[in-house]
Amino acid sequence: MRNNGDRIPLSTSLGDADAVRLSARRGAPVNKRVFYLSVQVIVNAIVIGLIAKGLVYLIDLITNLSFYGRFSVEQSSPAGNQLGVLVILVPILGAVIVGLMARYGSRAIGGHGIPEAMEKIILSESRIPPAITFLKPLSAAISIGTGGPFGAEGPIIATGGALGSVTGQWIHISSSERKIVLAAGACAGMAAIFGSPLAAVLLAIELLLFEFSPRSVIPVALACVTGAGMHYLLFGHQPVFEMGAIPSASDGALAVYVLMGAFIGVVASLVSRSVYWIEDMFEKLPIHWMWWPAIGAIAIGVVGYFAPRTMGVGYDNITWLLRGDGALAVIASLCFLKYLSWSISLGSGTSGGTLAPLFTIGGALGALLAGAILMVFPHSGINIATGALIGMAAMFAGASRAWLTAIVFSLETTGQMNGLLPLLGACVAAYFVSFFLMKGSIMTEKIRRRGVKTPDAYEPDILQGVTVKELVIPVKVEMEERPSILATDDAGFAAELMGKHNTDVLTVKDESGEVLGMITARSLLNYYSRQRQKEHRYESPAMTRRMLVQGRKILRTYKS
Repeated sequence: MRNNGDRIPLSTSLGDADAVRLSARRGAPVNKRVFYLSVQVIVNAIVIGLIAKGLVYLIDLITNLSFYGRFSVEQSSPAGNQLGVLVILVPILGAVIVGLMARYGSRAIGGHGIPEAMEKIILSESRIPPAITFLKPLSAAISIGTGGPFGAEGPIIATGGALGSVTGQWIHISSSERKIVLAAGACAGMAAIFGSPLAAVLLAIELLLFEFSPRSVIPVALACVTGAGMHYLLFGHQPVFEMGAIPSASDGALAVYVLMGAFIGVVASLVSRSVYWIEDMFEKLPIHWMWWPAIGAIAIGVVGYFAPRTMGVGYDNITWLLRGDGALAVIASLCFLKYLSWSISLGSGTSGGTLAPLFTIGGALGALLAGAILMVFPHSGINIATGALIGMAAMFAGASRAWLTAIVFSLETTGQMNGLLPLLGACVAAYFVSFFLMKGSIMTEKIRRRGVKTPDAYEPDILQGVTVKELVIPVKVEMEERPSILATDDAGFAAELMGKHNTDVLTVKDESGEVLGMITARSLLNYYSRQRQKEHRYESPAMTRRMLVQGRKILRTYKS
C-alpha cells in the first residue's frame, strides 16, 4: 500500500514529468504558453499593419497607372477615368496577370480569403505555404487596382493569416496553437484596415477559431488591438465610413427594420447561392482554369464602362450610401451592377473578397427598401440612412452567418450607437432566415461541397461537466496495472487519457492513492448519449395538456 503522504502519479504507466505536464495543462486554461503566443501575435500584428498600409499604397499605385497613366500612390478611384470603351480592357489585362500568377505561383491566391483560411485550419493543421504571404497581396493589388470590385480587407485577412501560419511553422508550437496564431494574424489584418478590433475578435470566434476559450481569445484580442493601433497610426482616427447622426428608432420603426432584415436575409442567401452557381458554371468551361479570371473580368469591364462606380475598392460607395441622400434610381443601378460584376468575377476564381462588396450591395438594398417604404408609409418613422446601415450589416450576417461581427463592425466603422437596436433586430432576422435557405454560408459552402463539415455551434463539452467519481464503477477485486486517473478529474480528461493510451478502461483513485474502482469507455458513451437525448425530450405539463384537449373540443364543436 502507498502511504497517504506519498506523491501519487497521475497514471501508473506515465512518468512523473508526463503526469505533471498533463495535470498542469488540464488545470490552468491560461499559462506561459499563452504569454508566448501573445508576444508572437503582437509582433505579427505590427508587421501586418505595415503590410496593410503597403497593400493600400500598391492598390492606389496600380489604379493610377492603369486608369490615369500616372505614377502615384495618391488615393484614387477608377470612377473618374476618361478611357471610354478601352476601360473594358484594363480589368481583363489585370485578370490575365492574376491567372498567370496562380498558374505558375500558387492557385491558392484566388478565392474569397476567409474560406481558404478555414480550409487550412480544418484540413491542413493551419499550415499555409509561405509563398502566399507575398503572392496574395500582390495578386489582389493587381486585381483591385485594375478595376476588380473587391475591398482590400479580403486580401489582407488572407495575408495576415498566411503570415501567422508561416511564423507558427517556424516556432515550436502545436497545431492548435498555430490555429490561434493564424486566426490572430487574419483578424489583425481586418482591424488594421478598418480600425475595428472588437469586430475582428468576433470574426475570429465566429468563423476561424471554432472555440471560445481564454487561451485562444486572449492572443487574438491582443493582436486585434495592435492591428487597430496600427490603423490609427497609419490611416487616422476617423471612422472608416463616416455618416451623419441617425435618430433613435421608435417601436414601429424597429419592427420595420426587423422585417427589412428578414427580407435582406433571403436576398443574402440567394446571393450566396448565385456565387457558387457561377463557380460551377466556370468549372464546366472547356479551357484551362488560368483563363477563367480573364473571362470574369469581361463582366467587370463591361459593367464598369456603364457604371464606373462599381470598379475598385468601393469604400466611398458605402460612405455615399450611408449619407442617405442618393437618388433611388442611382442606388438601384449600383446595387444590381455591383452584384453582377462582383459575383461573376469572384466566381471566376480571381483574387478578391466578400466583405466590402456585400456591404455595398446590402447597403444599397437597404436604402432602396427604406425609400420604397417611405413612399408608401411616409409616417413609418424609418429613414434611408439607417436603412442603408442595417442593410449592409444584414446582408453580411445572412450571407456569412457572422451576425455578431456584422453588428459590431457596423457600429465601430460608423460610430452610430443609435443604430444598435435596428442592427441587432435586422441582423438576427437575416441570420435566422438564412438557415432555412442554405445548408452552409458563403464562407463555408466551398469546403462543405468537398465533404468538410465546419462547426456551426459552440456548445460546452458534456463530459467536462461531470467528474470521474460520478461515473466510477466500484470494483472489490484486485485490478491489473493500467493507467489511472483521479476521481476529481472530469470525464473529458478520462476520454483524452483513454485515447492517449489506447485503452477503454482506467483505474480511478482518490487523492490519497486508494483505488475506488474503474471508469470505462462504455460508461462515458452512455453518459454522453443520455445527456444528448435530453435535448430532444419534450415535456408537456398537465395544465398544457388540458388546454390542448379543451382547444380540440372547442374546434370540433365549432366545425360541427
